Amino acid sequence: MSRINRREFIVSTSAAAVGAAATTPGKEAPSTVVAPQAFRSPAGSLIPYSRRELLRQGAQRTFTADHLSEIAFPLGGIGTGTVSLGGRGELQDWEIFNRPGKGKILPFTFVALWTKPQGATATVKVVEGPLNPPYRGSFGYERESAQGLPRLKGARFTGAYPFARIDFEDDSLPVKISLEAFNPFIPLNVHDSSLPVAIFHYRVACRSQKPVDLALAFSTLNAVGYDGTARLNSEHHAGFGKNLTKLHTEQVASHLKIAGLDMTSEKYGPDSLLYGSMALLTTHPDVTARTAWEGGPWWDSFQTWLDEFAAKGGLQDSKPSEPSPDGRSNYATLAPRWRLSPGESRTITFLLAWYFPLRENYWNKEEEVKGQKLRNDYGTRFKNAWEVARHTAANLKSLEERTRSFHRAFFSSTLPAHVLDAVSSQASIIRTNTCLLLEGKKFYAFEGCGDDAGCCPMNCTHVWNYEQALAFLFPELERFMRRTDFQDNLRSDGSMAFRTLVPVGRAQWKFKPAADGQMGGIMKLYREWQMSGDDAFLRELWPQAKRALEFAWVHWDADRDGVMEGEQHNTYDIEFYGPNTMMGTLYLGALRAGELMAMAMGDTEAAENYRRIRVRGLLRLEELWNGDYYVQKVPPADQIRPLEKGSDESWHAEAVQNGQVRYQYGQGCLSDQLLGQWFAEVVGLGYSLEPGHIRKTLQSIYRHNFKHHLYDHPNTQRIYALNDEKGLLLCSWPKGNRPALPFVYSDEVWTGIEYQVAAHLIYAGAVEEGLSIVKGARDRYDGARRNPWNEVECGSHYARALASWSVLLALSGYGYSAPERRLTFMPRVNAERFQCFFAAGSGWGTFIQRSEKASRVARLETHYGEVRVRRLKLRKEADWKGALVSSATGPDGKHLSNCKVNTEDRAWLLDFGEELAVSSGKAVDIRLASREV
Repeated sequence: MSRINRREFIVSTSAAAVGAAATTPGKEAPSTVVAPQAFRSPAGSLIPYSRRELLRQGAQRTFTADHLSEIAFPLGGIGTGTVSLGGRGELQDWEIFNRPGKGKILPFTFVALWTKPQGATATVKVVEGPLNPPYRGSFGYERESAQGLPRLKGARFTGAYPFARIDFEDDSLPVKISLEAFNPFIPLNVHDSSLPVAIFHYRVACRSQKPVDLALAFSTLNAVGYDGTARLNSEHHAGFGKNLTKLHTEQVASHLKIAGLDMTSEKYGPDSLLYGSMALLTTHPDVTARTAWEGGPWWDSFQTWLDEFAAKGGLQDSKPSEPSPDGRSNYATLAPRWRLSPGESRTITFLLAWYFPLRENYWNKEEEVKGQKLRNDYGTRFKNAWEVARHTAANLKSLEERTRSFHRAFFSSTLPAHVLDAVSSQASIIRTNTCLLLEGKKFYAFEGCGDDAGCCPMNCTHVWNYEQALAFLFPELERFMRRTDFQDNLRSDGSMAFRTLVPVGRAQWKFKPAADGQMGGIMKLYREWQMSGDDAFLRELWPQAKRALEFAWVHWDADRDGVMEGEQHNTYDIEFYGPNTMMGTLYLGALRAGELMAMAMGDTEAAENYRRIRVRGLLRLEELWNGDYYVQKVPPADQIRPLEKGSDESWHAEAVQNGQVRYQYGQGCLSDQLLGQWFAEVVGLGYSLEPGHIRKTLQSIYRHNFKHHLYDHPNTQRIYALNDEKGLLLCSWPKGNRPALPFVYSDEVWTGIEYQVAAHLIYAGAVEEGLSIVKGARDRYDGARRNPWNEVECGSHYARALASWSVLLALSGYGYSAPERRLTFMPRVNAERFQCFFAAGSGWGTFIQRSEKASRVARLETHYGEVRVRRLKLRKEADWKGALVSSATGPDGKHLSNCKVNTEDRAWLLDFGEELAVSSGKAVDIRLASREV
């Protein structure tokens, strides 16, 4: 029986069931819309979407009504933690305290709008959409977030990371209000993309015929002293005490004055894990504030606050602020006020900053690192939260302009909208509690996040094999990870610890090595070298990389025939035994990468050795081909030789029990069976297997493993997709012979593997199949079933989902070799009018291509940094016999007189005749014309 598999993924939307017209989740589809027409791809696969759905360009999804309930849009920098903006406009999931905090709130943190039209009474409403059911509670509905106050009548949420926008609806108000929230996100700039701050722009437009007086009150709890674990429902907590909030005003520049709340605690010194501060400021010139709400029994405090704000549209302290008693903190409010004339609008900006510089290693049991204090990188740049907020305010124009530049470049693409959605939304993982950025820009990462603790620490090589986004967006952090792999985690025998103990240098993780993670590490090193062109970096790590690659001959491939037969621990948390192409293609990819790096380092003997072994492996792996896909050849139980575990891990179980082999896939169709070939496509390493067999295998994976619904799928494992949802199973057994106990996640659905397979299908020309897998995944994240900005596997914000970046690479046919100064674009969709974002190690921008009957126009434009290029490879038109350069203009605006075009691998290869440095704001323009040969 065919069955599904997946680790911790998310569900789908019913939008696919009502057709392309239903592009707004939460909006009823017209009754005339019928189910979309499935169609057959050129390869014969049944695609459960219409072509229109798969290729739709344009705006990102808008969420309304029930589809707002699961939205939590993370706001924060790399390694800073986040607070999330809910779909209705509420703040939730306060994860700024150096650990995850799903479901955690700060009580009575909300924004309220006061409006008073001339000659009319004032109204107060919380700037959020209506509360969604259920309203359960033994003592009535919860009130900790001011749920009893009136809210606006509707909200429409649009997320295009890093920007979130909410358009609120309420015809009873004399104004219209919207919110835009973000944190600076500037690819290649870690410094400005790692600020512990959330920025909120509230835009208010007057639609009254009379002037309207307004105030916008942002209330929050001074939470300094909170450890992020227990749920807060009031200002009382054991960690609170001596909390003090003060109103500060400061002239930051001649044109800029800031005012806000500086929230601290005198209870803790700088060496305490609870030491820190928060700040809430505005750039608006006229503010009122209350630094501590009035105390009192019952709900006197909130009632007093509401009465004062409703009557005056402002707040004022009745006495000087003073530290709170032990075990208690205070609520505070910052309230800008202003007047709008008919037709006038104004934007009120709030900056919410936090500063909790120390965290501890709570995740490891090893005594060498357990409980060690670790300093966040932002803790070395700033002294407190007020300084963070001041810095952000002073530089907001530049930070925002560069963030918007990325946003425009990315979302102006002609790639399908659901692809841009998948790629951008999961880039947020880099800036959640999955990732740490410690002092000195040291980057470490969990696999994902539990509700209140990180999951599966740290830098797990086999999970981070799938990630591609960090390598292209922030390559300096990826290079740091490679140094950690090869300098800190490589053991004396050449094996690599596939998890990192932090702080490094005290101990190495002792568990057995992961074959997929170690071989993938070689390919990742090759990728980092190609992206950077830094020969010194490669030379620094080459000796260790060589040892890591050749460790394969100790146990995995002892006879050096190019095929791994020995025990292969892997990303499924078990060991495979015997030849298989999942490990095999990673091994062959590592050998090819090793060969090329050895040649660059002048190590010709090693290069030739790797080549010979790889050639043997290519032939041997083909013996696993069954006519439809590749299988695993599982040895008998008495031939299995387990490696020493090195350390006891509660999750681990041996493969052999009572003389029987378990946790293999055997004759199954494994979705990951071409994992190394996918990686080879991403980094340009060529084929590891027979190309025709690769294409047939990918079609078999799609046909057998991609389910159009899961109503009939029995699954005793973890559930990431169900019911009417589409999803790609980790494995199926279309020819029978399913093991009694197959590998432990075989019936699950993981988005990271879905993206990997989707990208590989696209690389192989099966564009419709690939796009349908991506759409199926994103349909599960519809705001009602799951959060579109949190794809789950073994934890929230799971790193494997960063494989989504490879879908962008595949569709654009992008490649870059910095050592060769060579850029490649081979669009596989909308090629006649194509535009796409690219990142090339030292610069990023857009590539634009327009094709006509007898000419091709290409434009390479840099928006940030500098892109150095000498050669540009473009897809060759099928009906052109030859091409000539009719015009070529360099970044200085001058004609490139030496530019020539030749053919290479069914593509046009342009040589500019010189190396071009295309800096920010500059472009290269090329026009090719068809010619007879």
